Amino acid sequence: MSLAFDDYPRSSAPTLVLVHGFTQNGRCWGDLLAWVRRRFHVVAVDAPGHGATAPSHDTASFVEAASLIGEAGGPATYLGYSMGGRLCLQLACDRPELVERLIVVGATAGLRDRLDRAARRRSDAHLAERLETVGLAAFLEEWLALPLFAGLEAPFQARAERLTNRMEGLAASLRGCGTGQQEPLWDRLGALTMPVLVTAGALDTKFAAEAKHLVEAINSPTAVPGQPAAPANAHLVLVEGAGHSAHLEAPDAFAAHLGSWLDAREQPG
Repeated sequence: MSLAFDDYPRSSAPTLVLVHGFTQNGRCWGDLLAWVRRRFHVVAVDAPGHGATAPSHDTASFVEAASLIGEAGGPATYLGYSMGGRLCLQLACDRPELVERLIVVGATAGLRDRLDRAARRRSDAHLAERLETVGLAAFLEEWLALPLFAGLEAPFQARAERLTNRMEGLAASLRGCGTGQQEPLWDRLGALTMPVLVTAGALDTKFAAEAKHLVEAINSPTAVPGQPAAPANAHLVLVEGAGHSAHLEAPDAFAAHLGSWLDAREQPG
């Protein structure tokens, strides 16, 4: 696993691992990066198939990709956006001892219905074929023109950074780590005990609804006979005026929400 950003010596500051979305890489965190570096030792990874990751990781399954990220980041606070949020949720379920705190942005715990997952796998396979047909630059033009990214203005799209990805890696990521490849995690979320901040842009109606469902699922742990109910550990924030890429579209508002949430919780050692 290549780390795109780990250029400060490790210090006594707690570690924050940043996990980007599809077609991005560890250099696509915009203005938020400077803010989190004032508070954390930051490790921004390149997910399999993205950035400078080894081609041997291109074919990693979704579960394997989450494991690789955990190996790279170690015990830390994890912040994942979109695809990265799904990967961080998977890691938190599989290796909770690594995830001291969890922050997800515009993410889901997977598609519950088997037929929906199959349809999404077909859709992602078609996208991968489209990418291989038109090439990376043209595909990125089409990708960023999707309504999902309507609020992401050109200065915050990190097109130059996205163009450093490999076409083959992104196609493999679609086939191996797309939403249809992910087994739904909804029934496992109640077992999470670490503090969790679930965020989405208020204008991103689909993922704002998913965020609410995530919080409800995490805050509904399985009852243990004879033991008191566990306190709610997930908190919801919808960033006003922002769409799917809330941390890039409204970095100041997002950082303010993140800072308030962090201030209310003890920093891990």
